[in-house]
Amino acid sequence: MYIPEIRTLADVPRHHARLRPDAPAMTFGDRVTSYAEWNKRCSRVANGLAGLEVKAASRIAYLDQNSDRYFEILFGGAKIGAVLVSVNWRLATPEIAYILNDARAEVIFIGKSFLQLIKPLLGELPHLRNVIVMDGPEGDWEGYETWVLRQSEADTDFRGSPTDTVVQMYTSGTTGHPKGVQLSHAATWALDRNRTLLKDQYDPQLSWNDWDAKDASLLTMPCFHISGTGWGIVGLYNGTNSIILTEFDPAKVLKIIETARISRMVLVPAVIQMLLQHPDCAKTDFSSLKYLLYGASPIPLDLLKQAVAMFRCGFVQLYGMTETCGAITYLPAEDHEFDGNKRMRSAGKAITGVTIEIRDAEGNTLPPGADGEIWIKSDSRMNGYWNLPDATAATMTDDGWVRSGDGGYIDEDGYVYVRDRVKDMIVSGGENIYPAEVESAIYGHPDVAEVAVIAVPDEKWGEAVKAIVVPKSGTRPDAQAIIEFTRKRIAGYKLPKSVDFVDMLPRNGTGKVLKRELRKQYWEGRDRQVN
Repeated sequence: MYIPEIRTLADVPRHHARLRPDAPAMTFGDRVTSYAEWNKRCSRVANGLAGLEVKAASRIAYLDQNSDRYFEILFGGAKIGAVLVSVNWRLATPEIAYILNDARAEVIFIGKSFLQLIKPLLGELPHLRNVIVMDGPEGDWEGYETWVLRQSEADTDFRGSPTDTVVQMYTSGTTGHPKGVQLSHAATWALDRNRTLLKDQYDPQLSWNDWDAKDASLLTMPCFHISGTGWGIVGLYNGTNSIILTEFDPAKVLKIIETARISRMVLVPAVIQMLLQHPDCAKTDFSSLKYLLYGASPIPLDLLKQAVAMFRCGFVQLYGMTETCGAITYLPAEDHEFDGNKRMRSAGKAITGVTIEIRDAEGNTLPPGADGEIWIKSDSRMNGYWNLPDATAATMTDDGWVRSGDGGYIDEDGYVYVRDRVKDMIVSGGENIYPAEVESAIYGHPDVAEVAVIAVPDEKWGEAVKAIVVPKSGTRPDAQAIIEFTRKRIAGYKLPKSVDFVDMLPRNGTGKVLKRELRKQYWEGRDRQVN
């Protein structure tokens, strides 16, 4: 539903506190927060940040697992125009330091279990002025709850603009450093807005986005991803109860689906498989489920058959990117068939209000069936990469088109098929991994002369990271030793799952490594180079 009174995220708690003050906004464990209480706590956060001299457009950081308090900080920060940077807690210490410095974060809200990651960094974070510990005080650092409760619950006068940046999410970088994607207030509810503004064009198969006050939304994807933060915003915007889990746990998810009567949730295929494999799955009551939305990769037909038979709800595939604030295409539940069909190999069709074209290397639009790069025009597009004008210009045109970096085609019916990646990216279990980051981490190993990192098919995670290494002359490096060396430099999910050794890497005339040649043997027999 589109709510014209809501101009920024700051208006979401205000609006629902007026209309449904006693209704639950969020449930986190045994803690249930009503919309009225949530609105007051958001105001306390805003006043507390103002007392720390946080100004509009200042960056504040969050480094902890999922929590209802995360959405107090996000929406509370919006009440004074602050921008929240949600830091991936799975990253290695050097990666966290880079993000905090790049964002110039002035305040960090951090869980106690992650304090050891930033304590050694404090002398290297010149912009960071305040540390607030989410689960109680630590030394001279104040605990979050004490800090919140000593603030005023009076609302703020700041209103801001719908086009202001409110969230800055970091994506893996093609050159070895992550980029800060700036997302506006308006981008987060573009789908709801277009339903009203473009009602004559609205696709009835978008019924999976029809919410009512009785819906219960499960949030178990990490909030450092757009899949977590975006899903949380959608549930709160629509005034429903969002049940938030610290992280994905199959047993907890199954129990909560039944006890909280979950009606909608977002998962990735690998997680769906984990649920199906859990011994409690067959004993769980799934009758409340209306839709299961999934993304990051298509769902294998055999897995779909198992999942539909078990969950008995509508399945909808979503395709998008952080730069488009999440989904820009969807494969309707009606196109998911037990016997399989051509459309199930697609990423679906454009969501109402989104325009998708296939273009060649010169930016010319191609006809249906022709392969090229997927270009996207949507109100949900980013404001640009933080402090990276050249990278922004390379991804987003002046007239609002976003280059996805994915290669594919559109059929005569408007269904988008992703066949390869123009960007050299790996997607493993829903996580984006750029080979440049992994290669940079491996290069420092004393026995490595050259390295190329590629994606290989993986039955569980979709794709896995593989390193192809040329050893230094006179050495005989060990694959596991290289992996352990790399573990100290980058996050665990980015580590190569396997290492192969070769005498030389294939190159073209200009010396560029031909990764397509390296990939061939692993992708042989597949009609597309993404899994």
